Amino acid sequence: MEYKVIPFVASLDPKKGTSNNVAEQLEEIINKAEEQGWKYIRLESVTTYVRPESGCFGIGGQQGYTTTKQMIVFQG
Repeated sequence: MEYKVIPFVASLDPKKGTSNNVAEQLEEIINKAEEQGWKYIRLESVTTYVRPESGCFGIGGQQGYTTTKQMIVFQG
């Protein structure tokens, strides 16, 4: 079996965007992939830790943080 995983980040207009807009964006990606022979499996959340940056001589450093990304999983 072969799998394909692509990131999913919805883009919304803060004044007009709705959950339907998010669903439409996801649906468009799924339909395009299925046209290429990929079968949609699921939407996964992947949580990761981004390491802190010390900056130059401690100036401009950033703290580490945890972030979650959405990934669409397809099977070929």
